[in-house]
Order: sequence, then C-alpha cells, then structure tokens
Amino acid sequence: MIRRHFTALLLTLTCVFAASAQIDLEALKSRMGAQRGFASGTSAGNIWEKKIDLVLHMIDNYYVDEVDGDSLATAAIVAMLKTLDPHSTYSTPEETKELNEPLEGKFSGIGVQFNMSTDTVYVVQTITGGPSEKVGIRPGDRIIWAGDSLIAGRKLPNSRVMKILRGPKGSTVLLKVKRAGEPELLEFSVKRDDIPVNSVDGVYMAAPEVGYVRLTRFAESSGEEVANAISDLKRQGMKTLILDLQGNGGGYLGSARDVASLFLDGGDLVVFTRDRQDNVQELRADSKPFFKGDVIVLIDQYSASAAEIVAGALQDNDRATIVGRRSYGKGLVQRPFKLPDGSMIRLTTARYYTPSGRCIQKPYEKGHSEEYRLDMLNRYDSGELWCLDSVRLDKSVEYHTKKGRVVYGGGGVMPDDFVPVDTSLYTPYYRDLMAKSVLPVYAINYVDSHRAELEKQYRNENAFFDSFEVSDQMMAEIVEQAAKEGVEFNQEQYDTSLPLLKAIVKGYLANDIFKGQCYIRAVNPYNPVYVRALELSRP
Repeated sequence: MIRRHFTALLLTLTCVFAASAQIDLEALKSRMGAQRGFASGTSAGNIWEKKIDLVLHMIDNYYVDEVDGDSLATAAIVAMLKTLDPHSTYSTPEETKELNEPLEGKFSGIGVQFNMSTDTVYVVQTITGGPSEKVGIRPGDRIIWAGDSLIAGRKLPNSRVMKILRGPKGSTVLLKVKRAGEPELLEFSVKRDDIPVNSVDGVYMAAPEVGYVRLTRFAESSGEEVANAISDLKRQGMKTLILDLQGNGGGYLGSARDVASLFLDGGDLVVFTRDRQDNVQELRADSKPFFKGDVIVLIDQYSASAAEIVAGALQDNDRATIVGRRSYGKGLVQRPFKLPDGSMIRLTTARYYTPSGRCIQKPYEKGHSEEYRLDMLNRYDSGELWCLDSVRLDKSVEYHTKKGRVVYGGGGVMPDDFVPVDTSLYTPYYRDLMAKSVLPVYAINYVDSHRAELEKQYRNENAFFDSFEVSDQMMAEIVEQAAKEGVEFNQEQYDTSLPLLKAIVKGYLANDIFKGQCYIRAVNPYNPVYVRALELSRP
C-alpha cells in the first residue's frame, strides 16, 4: 500500500516536472525505470530510486504497525529537500494557500485589520469599500462572536481568528460586536467578498519635492500600485522619490521587473538567471521610464529576493542611490510544482544575477539550513550591522555598473551609502509595551472616545501630522494601562524610549482616523536609513 502510494506520487511528480519544464516524458520515464515500477532499472543513474522503492517495500511488508502512506510520503519529500538548498521547500495544501494569498493580491473575507490583545479581537481598521465597512463596522469594535464561534475570551492565535473570519466569496457570517458606549452587543450580517491585499502601505510627501513610497511585498498588482503612488506624488510636486524596500521579503519575479521598469529605459537589463545547464534567461525593462527624477532606494538586512533584484537593477544601471545595509542575499530561483492534493514543492532551479553579473545569493552549504538561518545572528556578532568595515564583500572579483562604478559580490546588494543600525531608543520597557499590544489598544480606545472632535479638528492627515501632539496625560494613561497588563514601569527606560513611543501612538491614531498608510509616516523620522535618504535628497 505505502509503496504504491509513494510510487504513484513520484510518478505524478515526474509528470508535473516534465510538463513544467517541457521535458520528454517518455524519455524521463525510461530513465527512471517508471515503466517497470522504478525498481527494475540497472543503470547507475537510478540507484537512488531503487533504494527508495526497496525501503518502502520493507516498511509496507514488514513494519510492526500500520503506517499512514501520505504522512510517510510527505516526510520523505521534506527530508529529501532538506539535503538540497535552504529555499527548496514543501508546503501542505493549507500552507500553499496561505503562501499564495498575499502574492495574488486578494482573498475572500470580511475586510478588517485586527489586533489580538490578551483575549480580545480589536478592529484596527476596515478596508475601504469592503464588506465590514459597508455594514457599519468601525475601528475600535471588539468582535465577540463570528457565526457560532466565540472569539473573545479564548486567547486564540491570529491564524485561528483569520480562519474563522475568512471564507468563500458570497458566504455570510453573523458578527456580534461590542462597541464603546453601546450597552448591548451589536449584530452585523457580513457577506464575504474579495479583499484586496495592497503591497504599497505608505505614500506621502516627505519634504518639498521629495516623495516617499513604501513597498512591503512584490505581488501581482505591485507595479500598478507603485505607478499610481508616483502619479499622486508627482501631482504634489515630487521631483525625487524615496522607494522604501526595507523589510520587503520579495515575491513575484515579474512584479520586480514591473517596478524596475518604472525607472529604467526600455531594453535595460533588470536581472538574468542561469540554471544547471548554463541556460541564461534575461528580463529587461519593457517600456519608457514612468518616472525620470532622482530615485533613492532604501534596503536593509531583511530586504530579499525581488527587492534585491530591483535594488540591484537600479544600482547597476546607475539609476538610483541605494541607502541602508547589505540586503539578505536570496538569489535562488524557485519554481512551484503543484501536486494533486493541492500541496506544492518550490524547487530551486536557477540563480539570480544583477545586470553587472553579481550573484545575489549569499554562500551556503547543502544540507546545512540551520547554519544558513543563523546568518543574521552572525551579522550581529561580527559587527556588520554597525560598522561598514565589518561587512563581508567578495573583492576577488570586481563588477562594474553601466557608468563603470565598481561594485562587489558576496551575497546580497551592498548599498552605496551605508547606514548602521540605531537601537538607542529600544529598551526592555519599550519591548514589553509592544509585546502586550498596549499602544494599539490605547489608540483604539482613545479614538473611540474622541473621534468626533478629532475628525472635526483635523480635516486630513497633513493637518494631523502638522499639529497633533501626544500629550503627557495620554502617556500617563498608557503607563497605567501597561501596569494593569503586567508591564513593570521603569523611569529611565521610559524616558529613553519616550520619543519613539509617542511617534508610534500618533501613527496608530492616524491610521484609525484616516484609514491606513499613516503609521509609517509617524515612525519614519526615527529610522536612520530614512533620515539619511532625506539628507541625500536635499540639493
């Protein structure tokens, strides 16, 4: 039974690979001995298939207990992939769906952003035009029931709450909501619909003639979203753009090309890949540049994959100044291969290279994924995050940008202007406040009590950011609430973190009042990479 199950899975996987890579299926079957059950071939090339088949035969016929064939097959696939590179992975059907949703740009749900504090689900924001906003759900509402599922008081993980709130498009869920000032629970019948997942979550004028756009992932709609943001900022007089890719973990390769193309001349090389057979595929900008002004790109040690492709393309084409710290260094190309049960293998099939020829991928040893994952800790220990001289670069080979500037490989993209990490405002007291979600919950409650006056006094977010100040009284209330949550007050640490704490509260308030994309505007002045970009943008 197990042998037949796993053999069928391997044969199906063989067919999927053949269809995806346009390999001659009959030749592949012959080579693997598939026509004779995998085990009868005699060539050296298929000895490993024979070993798998023999082990499965032994387990199927001689193992003392019954074995779940599907679980065994999954374990075997995961174990095989672990011997390869750190980015070849297997995902279950449920994991595959969760992985794809943010990149496909939408999912079906009720259209809220929420925060779980202790055992209560607070609505932080309703999606504009989404199902919840249409029926009258507001930021600050507490969701107590969703259908027949009690949410409040159960300390559910975020993943469980999302599973309850999401559902098929067109399905209806009855929400029971607690609202400040209302003695009874309010009931809302919400019809689930497609909810857009935006990849741009910050757009504003950072200074006269300087616009700012923050891109958090590379989804299907990213190119269009960035173009729309640029158009909006150009109408406000933008001549220099700060494109923030800090913490951007990547996404679709095609979206990276779309974003890079907004700034490059048609035909400029964006990235190329090279596989085991030394086949090279190039991606080039496909149109005239959408924005011709100066560009400053922000990256850090968590900018990866597609974010590195864009940064590398603009750097090598001398189209942008890159500011920040050396990027993550993920330059392995994964192709998704779906299996019949909805699970998926993401198999590394090639490497990415910037236009100058630098390989983005940082070094790794096959089968040593744990050591690979410790890279960030090693950067911390080596001092790379604080000191330019500690950054590891491969200076054995020089690469050159379009204008002849020298750049180096070694993994990741090294910025033109290095900015060290600044942790001076981070304290254990700050950490505990954030861990207990004290600040967002306070902001929700504050807006609940002052919404009318806030909306009357501040007609738009520019007026709010120009005039509103988080008062000492508000901070005293936060300290009191934190104490109730078990966060012990420390005066010295509080004083150290106070400027950042006030900025965070202001960002949460603005997000609630003006429906999103405001938080980053409040905290950016305390990000040294952003501050350095503003300095470089000045004439």
